[in-house]
Amino acid sequence: MGKLYFKKPSKEEKFNHPQPRKETIMFLLNYSKALSIIEYKEMKFETLLN
Repeated sequence: MGKLYFKKPSKEEKFNHPQPRKETIMFLLNYSKALSIIEYKEMKFETLLN
């Protein structure tokens, strides 16, 4: 799973915090835009608008 979220670190970056790839950030942003939560009485419904 780590391969999907982080770039391969160089020798200098091994001691720094790993950075997520641009594709991963865009995926998460697009997912959050498509997520819709509807509250009805005491229930919550989650739907994806794709």
